[in-house]
Amino acid sequence: MSDEVQPGCVRVRLDLSYDGTDFSGWAKQAGGRRTVQGEIEDALRTVTRSKDVTYELTVAGRTDAGVHARGQVAHVDLPEALWGEHQEKLLKRLAGRLAKDVRVWSLREAPVGFNARFAALWRRYVYRVGDRPGGVDPLLRNHVLWHDWELDVAVMDAAAKSLVGEHDFAAYAKKREGATTIREILDFGVRRLPDGIVEIEVRADAFCHNQVRSMVGALLFVGDGHRGVEWPRKVLDAGVRDSAVHVVRPHGLTLEEVGYPADELLAARNKEARNRRSLPAAGR
Repeated sequence: MSDEVQPGCVRVRLDLSYDGTDFSGWAKQAGGRRTVQGEIEDALRTVTRSKDVTYELTVAGRTDAGVHARGQVAHVDLPEALWGEHQEKLLKRLAGRLAKDVRVWSLREAPVGFNARFAALWRRYVYRVGDRPGGVDPLLRNHVLWHDWELDVAVMDAAAKSLVGEHDFAAYAKKREGATTIREILDFGVRRLPDGIVEIEVRADAFCHNQVRSMVGALLFVGDGHRGVEWPRKVLDAGVRDSAVHVVRPHGLTLEEVGYPADELLAARNKEARNRRSLPAAGR
């Protein structure tokens, strides 16, 4: 994931989307499981007639099994000669090769210093919930969670706002060895759409594993009256996993958008994002 493109290569930015229902997440896995990364890399190899060569993708945010993406971003380094030969027809050829649950919408040469993962300023996710007594519209069943208690959106929104800022989200994250759980939530809100669907939208510089789905689980407990509005923040401040916080199912979650700085600020953002963060000793 170096920012230095090898001599003779071109860094190409891909903007893509996928329905995560039948994928075992973004990242390639052993055992032949179907993944988004694996599908796109296989398609690239085929349409560029690269035989046994795999051009590996670097992605803005690795999504889990069942999670969808509307505005995912990745990059790949391709030989200049290959890019020059195929760039005009590559997008259409990929459309013909890829399964219909994954689409690449654009391919373009990336600016100097671009890294899909480390140059990103923020990622924006939306989790969708339906609380109608009869369930969820069958046409939306793979993208909306059914919660069988009526939800108070105003209380949920207030609880979400209490988590905004830079904190240690260990209480809402699946711990990974050697990885920090400090993140900065930039915006967090809950709204009900005219069709009744509840959207829980969160934007942060980055997310820990299972963080969004854990926070949504806490908000649902607030919204249906099982916990008070102050509870999600109390869980955060405790700094340890609470058994009452459930990681909700993945199918309601969609990565909507990834934000990047202006081209001239890419190098600085790359450097900043690689630094391990810590909080002031005074607390979270």
